[in-house]
Amino acid sequence: MFNAQYFRTFITLVETGSFTRTAQRLEMTQPGVSQHVRKLERYLGKSLIDRQGRRFVLTEAGRRAYDYALKLFAEHEQFRHSLDDESLDSGECRIASPGSVGLMFYPFILGQQQMHTGLTVSYSFAFNHEIVTDVLAGRHDLGIVTEAVRHPEIDCEAWHQESLCLVVPADFSGTGLADLMALGFIGYSDGVNRAGGMLRQNFPGEFRSMSHFPRQGFTNEVSMVLDAVARGLGFTVVSRLVLETSPWQRQVKELPLPNPVQETLYLISRRGMRMPRRYTRLLEAFREHRLHERYGHGEPSLGESGELGQGPLAQAREERAG
Repeated sequence: MFNAQYFRTFITLVETGSFTRTAQRLEMTQPGVSQHVRKLERYLGKSLIDRQGRRFVLTEAGRRAYDYALKLFAEHEQFRHSLDDESLDSGECRIASPGSVGLMFYPFILGQQQMHTGLTVSYSFAFNHEIVTDVLAGRHDLGIVTEAVRHPEIDCEAWHQESLCLVVPADFSGTGLADLMALGFIGYSDGVNRAGGMLRQNFPGEFRSMSHFPRQGFTNEVSMVLDAVARGLGFTVVSRLVLETSPWQRQVKELPLPNPVQETLYLISRRGMRMPRRYTRLLEAFREHRLHERYGHGEPSLGESGELGQGPLAQAREERAG
């Protein structure tokens, strides 16, 4: 007979790698964990693990059972959350974004949670490709990414734009490309692409490639990249969201450039998913907050001028308007 608890125990066992830790986490006995695994193996008619003393490795059937179990519980959670999709002030929001977005968006959502105690937030910081994988697997309802996603099982729509900033040490006195090249570049994940796009727009006659710039360092954590810039080690290009939330704001400065460059943020969700209204409210409130900070009275941005896609969030907005 199908028993969801057996699958839950098996997921925990794979994630902890230990019968003892699984028993502790699930508040079971260790023999109880072993019994659940054996019963699941009998139900499926396959061995799921090869025991090697106190350790074990997954069989091929075990790997497939684990993947199925993750999908099973993700779909269950999605179904459970969908039951209260009309509530604006309650329910769980499961969101993932790159650090460049989450540095400001996550604190904003926490502020909303303080005002609406029925709201809970599960927020993950991840790279674009990880977000796509997790949305497909049902681990997140909504992903925010910095590149458009084309996938048959993903709905993707443009949502919001943020300025990119070329950031240099506070005492930097240069103005041209040669000065930046002498300073050197501090990299991070996707930093080279952002810097290349900005320099190409502003120095079209001089810029050739980021490969010509000395690499002064790299970090995979975008929130830390301005620490290196503040120490005079190089320049970088980041979203304004990163600059405005950085503790090193006074030790760095934005280098004025004639041609501003905007980065478009995209919303992704599983194809055909009806997004609960609480997500729409959070996303619109954050965008309005950013527009107010930028313009004071909220000038139109991407999406408010009719360019927003017809994904699940656009549909939810239409339903609210109706």
